[in-house]
Amino acid sequence: MNVDTIVENIPRYFQGAQTTLALLAVSLLIGLAMAIPLAVLRTLPNRWLSRAVWVYTYVFRGTPMLVQLFLIYYGLGQFEWMQQSALWPLFSSAWFCACLTFVLNTCAYTTEIIAGSIRALPHGEIEAAKALGMSRAVMLRRIVLPAALRRALPAYSNEVIFMLHGTALASVVTIMDLTGVARDINATYYIPFEAFITAAIFYFAMTLVLVGLFHKAEARWLKPLMPR
Repeated sequence: MNVDTIVENIPRYFQGAQTTLALLAVSLLIGLAMAIPLAVLRTLPNRWLSRAVWVYTYVFRGTPMLVQLFLIYYGLGQFEWMQQSALWPLFSSAWFCACLTFVLNTCAYTTEIIAGSIRALPHGEIEAAKALGMSRAVMLRRIVLPAALRRALPAYSNEVIFMLHGTALASVVTIMDLTGVARDINATYYIPFEAFITAAIFYFAMTLVLVGLFHKAEARWLKPLMPR
């Protein structure tokens, strides 16, 4: 065990962990903001709108995120129209392509999670809102979405953990996240076990923190909705 080398490189692991958390935060915030309106469209009786959202979520849930990352980062770059477009400075950036891939992927899963929670709402809550004379928009804002988001917490917590682990794919497009740092240390010192077990410990610690935060969130917002 080459512990001394790992200790010397601990600051690099912390820098990699910061990059990992930044990728995760950007992906989750934008993905959730996009998923909420898409989930509403997914549950509408309008077949065309619902089907269009379903196609998007099916494509991104039905293909590996690594393939999606390769298509966005490497695939689009082969076209001359992309290289000559105003978007090329963005799509030539590994950071932007990784974030875009993660956003689109987590948005697809989160859309279905929230849509499922909306469909699972007790019918009595909807009927009570209608009886009070609420419009569809007011009912959606005050009753449907708050209750659906609370009930979606357990499933969404799993999606957050999956996304944390999924950010490790960013290292394949040269981003020095936590996994990227471990790969670089292994390539420099030839210590694969020590390099990657240290990264695993960091991932495990971050997972524990996220799980604890979601347990607190469920205790505050979800348990009051549970039948006694």
